[in-house]
Amino acid sequence: MTVTRPARLTGAALCGALALVIVVWLLRDLAAFGSPADLGWYWAGDHAFLLRSRSATSLLDPLLLVAYAATAVAALRSSLAAPALAAAGAVTLALRLPGLWATGVEALVTTLLTLALATGLVVTAALGRRDASERPARPRTAPAVAAGVLCAVAAVAWVAWEVHWARDLPVEATVDRFTGGRSLLLPALAVPPAWLNLMLAALFLAAAGSAFVRAPHARPLGLLAGLLLAGGGLAGVATALRTGGWAGHLAGLDETGRLTFATSAYGLLAGAAVLVLSAVRGAPHPAARGPVAALPPAPPHPRPPGW
Repeated sequence: MTVTRPARLTGAALCGALALVIVVWLLRDLAAFGSPADLGWYWAGDHAFLLRSRSATSLLDPLLLVAYAATAVAALRSSLAAPALAAAGAVTLALRLPGLWATGVEALVTTLLTLALATGLVVTAALGRRDASERPARPRTAPAVAAGVLCAVAAVAWVAWEVHWARDLPVEATVDRFTGGRSLLLPALAVPPAWLNLMLAALFLAAAGSAFVRAPHARPLGLLAGLLLAGGGLAGVATALRTGGWAGHLAGLDETGRLTFATSAYGLLAGAAVLVLSAVRGAPHPAARGPVAALPPAPPHPRPPGW
């Protein structure tokens, strides 16, 4: 199944609109912080700037900006346009849903607009399909299995962390981690941490499952999962290095801190590996190898006169 040209153009335009919404908020945050580096460290988890200014965006926003740009390119040029559009739309719907009960008119309007555009991506991917003799290539076995294992381990780790926090924190704090309650000083567009972790775990599981069965949509899902996994891991590792380097940082951490750092390091390395493995070209479908050239019919035997 491929996507019609109008659907490709519509999907690319919707991705561009989603990216534009994020760019507007990023420019607003840059004006408030005055320095891209300060804003970047804020996204990474260093909130030393909290008393001076507060970001409306979080680390998820620049990562989604990259995802929308890549999806727009795939919509215009790739045979995997339909699954790429569907994956970007579904992930956006899952991650932005808590914004419906966020405080602030601007954040609510942004959430409604984002959800409408994401729904448009999913509808475009579903209705813009057409039958074609050339089907998307399935991922190759070895890269797909390797990426699936890495994503599955990440999903287990993310769920385990939420179980840990649910056991150690009071009930009110646990609820706030899902709803973004006032006890959490979150940016206006930020996704509540528990909701974010569970939605990421669901994405990692979906990417792992599709990779194990070598589904054609495994590569777009893997690229999206790898991007979010590597981005979160990079932020954690960068913040750790900034506060004293590997040895100095680890020496002063308790067991929970060391596990947190190990999770970030795994996210960075595994996410980068999943990106590389998912970018490997798929195996050509047997139907896409092309028909064998037709041969002229063999002459009858014996040959008629004048053959």
